[in-house]
Amino acid sequence: MHTAISMNKTELQDNVLSDFSEGYYGLSIEDRRELLMVLAKEYDLNRTYVRDLMKQYLGLQLPAGDKGEIGVEDDGSLSTFYRTEKHLRHALQPTYEVLFERLNTHPGGLKFLSVLRANILSTIKEHNIPSLRALDSYLKEKLITWLSPAALELHHITWDDPASLLEKIVAYEAVHPISSLLDLKRRLGVGRRCFGYLHPAIPGEPLIFIEVALLKNVAQTIQEVLWDDPPILECDATCALFYSISSSQPGLAGINLGKFLIKRVIELVKQDMPHICTFATLSPIPGFMSWLISKLASQSKLAEAETIDMSGSSKESTGSTFREDVLTAEEEREVLDKLGESTSGKTGIEIILNLLKSPNHEWSKSDRVLLVLKPILMRLCARYLLQEKKRGKALDAVANFHLQNGAVVVERLNWMADRSEKGLSQSSGIMVNYMYRLDNIEENAQSYFSSGHVNAASDLWRLVE
Repeated sequence: MHTAISMNKTELQDNVLSDFSEGYYGLSIEDRRELLMVLAKEYDLNRTYVRDLMKQYLGLQLPAGDKGEIGVEDDGSLSTFYRTEKHLRHALQPTYEVLFERLNTHPGGLKFLSVLRANILSTIKEHNIPSLRALDSYLKEKLITWLSPAALELHHITWDDPASLLEKIVAYEAVHPISSLLDLKRRLGVGRRCFGYLHPAIPGEPLIFIEVALLKNVAQTIQEVLWDDPPILECDATCALFYSISSSQPGLAGINLGKFLIKRVIELVKQDMPHICTFATLSPIPGFMSWLISKLASQSKLAEAETIDMSGSSKESTGSTFREDVLTAEEEREVLDKLGESTSGKTGIEIILNLLKSPNHEWSKSDRVLLVLKPILMRLCARYLLQEKKRGKALDAVANFHLQNGAVVVERLNWMADRSEKGLSQSSGIMVNYMYRLDNIEENAQSYFSSGHVNAASDLWRLVE
């Protein structure tokens, strides 16, 4: 690694970079982490030198007023500023930048850098230290530049593509796993489309791909998309439904290739099939159940603490500051009346919490339980999507992805739209439709980026209210 960074002989760099990358691939996870710690700490920028240059720069006298405007007569006196600024720019570049730049132009180097960043992200989970975060941030910025839309090729993936590419589609499908070759063939056949972004430096491997179903109407369940047979005639379709977007490279996490992919796919589908007038998604809500169970559990504990604390003292319980009515009074009565016969003394929150945590999702197999839970879970899911925030943006990762990519509105929640183990575990089976309009993608993305406001159909807002 040190040789790859420090050597100047161009003709030998390829051999050294090959030796380094091959050696790195052969390391254990622990040894990779150790190497990355060395890279982050010992090949960072020289802060002593940076401070000296900053002191030198601050000590210079501005040649032309307090703004330092450039005039012909000032060229000589400004040369010191230019020289010092040049040195400062170079000093602010960490030493490991040389390694990244050289690997990017090396055969297989971009793929290697993606693997390297995936390992950096994994290491940060174990050792969340500033130097590692700085290493990750720097490499991420480089990858964003190198993976600009101009460098990416949009490829329509079909059954006639090489087997090696199709195998990667099967391996990397992260939303709805592909169960068989027949399933794969159907997803690439009549009434379906699959598009992926390829980069010339990583041939035959889509960095990200999107699966599309051509339908008469916006689907409400994933079963309609994956298992209903046969598909409609493509000439009868009016809706292009995006039902799966998967990235093949964990090391590209946080690099938003999906924004460019969705917009270009909409343009391409619209060009090939002008009769398609609706562009929507059928999306998972991966964070809903973990948020809900955490919310129910914390409120249950606070209620229990308040009950214990009520010992005649007039002092307000500290827990009451964080208490909230997760269930309405009507929902509480409904749960106790319909589901509380064998849970004497338990609150509605405790009953729902126990049901949702039951093994094998037993709650989802009872029509009686579903009848009670449906309005409650749908209301709380609408609240989660529209009101729960992280740094001013939607808390749910998929919601944030589509909104920052220009989705115009959160259109509809779909009850029991995904009854798979994954669907029930992540979102109690609920899925959501986001709508896209080609003319408003950039405007919507900018609006969400600046304000964090989530546009949603009136039915969803009524659920929340």
